[in-house]
Amino acid sequence: MEGKATKPQSRPTMYFIGVKTAGSAALRMFPRWAQGLGLENAQLVGLDFPLDAPDRLYREAVMLIKDDPLSLGALVTSHKIRLRNAAGDLFDQLTEDSRLVQEVSCIYKRDGRLIGHATDPSVSGRALGRLCGTIGASLRDGQALCLGSGGAGQSLLAYFRTKAEDRPERLFVVDRDPGQLEKAQALLDRLPGADDFPVELVLTKSPEENDEILARLPAHSLVVNATGVGKDIPGSPLTGAAVFPDHGIAWELNYRGDLEFLRQAREQQQERHLTIGDGWQYFLLSWALIVGMVFNVSVDERRFAVLTGARA
Repeated sequence: MEGKATKPQSRPTMYFIGVKTAGSAALRMFPRWAQGLGLENAQLVGLDFPLDAPDRLYREAVMLIKDDPLSLGALVTSHKIRLRNAAGDLFDQLTEDSRLVQEVSCIYKRDGRLIGHATDPSVSGRALGRLCGTIGASLRDGQALCLGSGGAGQSLLAYFRTKAEDRPERLFVVDRDPGQLEKAQALLDRLPGADDFPVELVLTKSPEENDEILARLPAHSLVVNATGVGKDIPGSPLTGAAVFPDHGIAWELNYRGDLEFLRQAREQQQERHLTIGDGWQYFLLSWALIVGMVFNVSVDERRFAVLTGARA
């Protein structure tokens, strides 16, 4: 569905607010998710807004969800920050995570109240916990390099600072965009825990400079691709000469595109004893959390397996 969101629904409805939602795996998979989760007659409706959408469109979408009893909530992708800025005053509550990272990725209702929440910090933790759990590893054994300081990188930063019990001894966050690093610094200034978890924000102008920081990491370190490189544009934030830390963890947050970073990690997996995670698990965990919140159902391990097994 493109543009305005003004039509009340005749069945339980969750919205997917993005740019080009028709091509998303979520729309194809949702009927199987709904069936497996016992969501009778539920539907997922895509709302496509341009990245430069006027505030009016965000406010109309939020008001529709707020006023229509069968419009139960939404997952927000590319518009998380702009929707919060344009329509934050329409919510009855913005959660602590939403206030910290200043975005809304999940809209849901409880007891007649409309709530805006940011799920990415929690999803980062859940995904990392699963990844480390496969090998019984602890992040305390190494450091971490996050390639990219946009929304995904800032959510990882927020998770380590505010939620993580298992975290690396130091986090490097790099980006080629000074503006993004300024936003990451503003987030750091709002977060507690500055004294016991050192974070370095580094401006890097090329993949070669990213390689240099990667080479300084000790064994057992975590390397995360939180950029759009490999998804929105082809390539990798690292060069072909990059060497991953021995016994490290390579985590690709993207789940579509050429995924060059993921290919680089797989090429070194045996020689460097790497544990590798791709973005599909992150995608599923994010959707599972938000579907559960919107429809007020618990997505336990058994039910999460339904989502995992429903890949389009």
